[in-house]
Amino acid sequence: MTARDPIADLRRIAFLLERANEATYRVRAFRSAAKALAELPAKEVAERARTGKLTELTGVGDVTARCVAESLAGEEPVYLRRLVATEGTDLDAAAAALRTALRGDCHTHSDWSDGGSPIEEMALAAVELGHEYVVLTDHSPRLKVARGLTADRLRKQLDHVAAVNDALPKGFRILTGIEVDILADGSLDQTDELLARLDVVVGSVHSGLSDERAKMTRRMLAAIDNPHLDILGHCTGRMVSSRPAGVKGPGDRAHRPRTRGESDFDADAVFAACAERGVAVEINSRPERQDPPKRLIRRALEAGCRFAINTDAHAPGQLDWQRFGCERAALCGVPADRVVNTWPADRLLKWARTRR
Repeated sequence: MTARDPIADLRRIAFLLERANEATYRVRAFRSAAKALAELPAKEVAERARTGKLTELTGVGDVTARCVAESLAGEEPVYLRRLVATEGTDLDAAAAALRTALRGDCHTHSDWSDGGSPIEEMALAAVELGHEYVVLTDHSPRLKVARGLTADRLRKQLDHVAAVNDALPKGFRILTGIEVDILADGSLDQTDELLARLDVVVGSVHSGLSDERAKMTRRMLAAIDNPHLDILGHCTGRMVSSRPAGVKGPGDRAHRPRTRGESDFDADAVFAACAERGVAVEINSRPERQDPPKRLIRRALEAGCRFAINTDAHAPGQLDWQRFGCERAALCGVPADRVVNTWPADRLLKWARTRR
């Protein structure tokens, strides 16, 4: 039988484990093995598999070595076959149509801040999912627990993204961005000069989530009034379950509770301001966030808001979580033409530039 690509199979297994919210050590086992094999000539990998010496490599264990041997024998690895067989249920028609209409993802993280994978891996996973673009939105400097990017690091990242884009398949590109903290006074946690250079700016509240209603409302309205803000991220800050296994992020080191209630703010005033200023409201697809709740999605829709259905992905497999946001958006009657990431990249960029 013709040999399969064992590195591709290992990466596919890691992707499916991430999408299924499995534990970090399982994902890391397959990504580490793929990385170790990618550094060797194909002939050496085949010889090690033949002689049973794959496990002598750092990062390759018994399970991953067995997968490699099965791939080289031309067989779909049993581990991969089982994952594919238990992927889950299909989307209903409305959610599937909305998912098909999406051209990109406007909220993603890399290992430059609190994500687990390099920018290149995130981009290639987005390509495989059929995206036309992905917006890289690593955290801003105030969020030290998430290794937020200082101004200098963000400038370096912009240069790095330009270089990566030159090597990516034609028709796909990484758009520059940031998930900028909305500070206590509503200002944004990065310089105006850098925010103006970015393609898309997502603004989120990560601190003071229990502020009283009037204070939180003023804070959010001030941020929405900033011409650099394009998308209001996970607006209630709620957590409906514990953070998925293997995902690092703000608050983990501070012993985040398993769940967290919604921040209290005047939703009608905030959504009216978003509609007036042209700021899109994020429908965050992370299973532990489901933010905003459906009742607020409906209020934002009635207010005339645009939306962005984003994954807030911190690993390649999580880029396929848009299905969850699409399900919730479809249940609330959100039409595709009100979702900014159904637009081609040029229209998205024009929208962001026009706002500024």
